[in-house]
Amino acid sequence: MESLTYTGEGSIELREADPPALQGDGEALVRPVAVATCDLDAAIVGGATPFPPPIALGHECVAEVLETGDAAGPLEPGTLVSVPFQISCGACHACRRGHTASCRGVPPFSMYGFGAAGSDWGGFLSDVVRVPFADHMLVPLPAGLDPAAVASASDNIADAWRTVGPPLEREPGAAVLVMGGAGPGSIGVYAAAIAVALGAERVVYVDGDARRREIAAGFGAEALDRSGDRPGKFPITVDASADPEQLVLAIRSTEPDGICTSTGIYFGEQPALPVLEMYMKNTTFVTGRVHARPAIPHVLALAADGKVHPERVTTKVVAWDDAAAALAEPDWVKLVFRR
Repeated sequence: MESLTYTGEGSIELREADPPALQGDGEALVRPVAVATCDLDAAIVGGATPFPPPIALGHECVAEVLETGDAAGPLEPGTLVSVPFQISCGACHACRRGHTASCRGVPPFSMYGFGAAGSDWGGFLSDVVRVPFADHMLVPLPAGLDPAAVASASDNIADAWRTVGPPLEREPGAAVLVMGGAGPGSIGVYAAAIAVALGAERVVYVDGDARRREIAAGFGAEALDRSGDRPGKFPITVDASADPEQLVLAIRSTEPDGICTSTGIYFGEQPALPVLEMYMKNTTFVTGRVHARPAIPHVLALAADGKVHPERVTTKVVAWDDAAAALAEPDWVKLVFRR
């Protein structure tokens, strides 16, 4: 089979790979039918991450079930499923608590689309992918959903949901601030869209990119250019900027007893945080990798109910065979590759 592979800074090529086979009764083989770029993919392809090549690319997808083992649950061949980018068993202590990114049943950081750094599980821009713990891992798509619209549920939309979904459940109607802009910048826009859909009384989206501000405004957010000033005080704030200055602004814009969640990945020198101010205000600061698997059903339900339209964030839907050329072009917020 063929697998689109990052081979070095700015270099992507189709490589022949051995097709996977079932290695246990609880596994499934799936065929990706819609694969989305993650905000981190641009950095991976540009050689700006510590993840070494070769990397079989792709870690957000909707796939078609091809084959299942006898203990893989009720999924029938042909079922469309969202495949979380992190491997998790669903049965260990961490998974039972919903902490699937920290699954104890697999090597740490086991993921699709990260090469050796993710324990070499392959990538979704491949003809066939092996999925362990299939009954737990695979999430069937609600009827009527376009796979291309929710391909990013595997990671970026789930990451956005966790920044605003649980906080708004605890404090319904609370105002939300989102600092956007990390990489291609989809996560912040998704967060703004979800906050609006979940009934936040006010959603402010701050970003230096006019195109992303326009998308966020289309979802009903107040879209502001970056100014360096605090945009107000909010009980719920989100740093999806990967910019130390914007991170500090998000923290300082968090009301006393509020929560600030950062999805940004800060490679290299780490930002200095206003810890004393956070202490005095009883700020809850959350950072870390999303626990994608338990978030995916929430994302799919919002899309199925017509409350969130993630396809509005997609820059372009690209034919499968044109994926390499499209990835080489830097001007996108979200690409979806479709068979």
